Amino acid sequence: METTRLVLPGPDPTARDAVLLCARLARLYEDGARAVVCDARAVTEPGLAHVEALARMRLTARGRPLRVIGAGDGLRALLDLVGLVELLGEAEEREPPGRVQEGVEADDPAP
Repeated sequence: METTRLVLPGPDPTARDAVLLCARLARLYEDGARAVVCDARAVTEPGLAHVEALARMRLTARGRPLRVIGAGDGLRALLDLVGLVELLGEAEEREPPGRVQEGVEADDPAP
């Protein structure tokens, strides 16, 4: 599958940048792109503007393949915090299922 690359601007994208990125992303899909990667290497000081741009891009993708590459630790943490970690193409860490006891203390009552 051929992948098309789109660059997330850094250090501080504007609302206009997000609109332009979404328009570009929509055009890429309309022109036949099967998958798009968003290169985030230019993002040195991630903030909510980056998260907003990526969230808007995810909505624009409408379920089509979109993945972020080159994200630093700060951007990764923000995407995880807002529930967009799947854009990184990594599995989410999930809470253990309910009613699972992770450890037993000597004075814990039996279930």
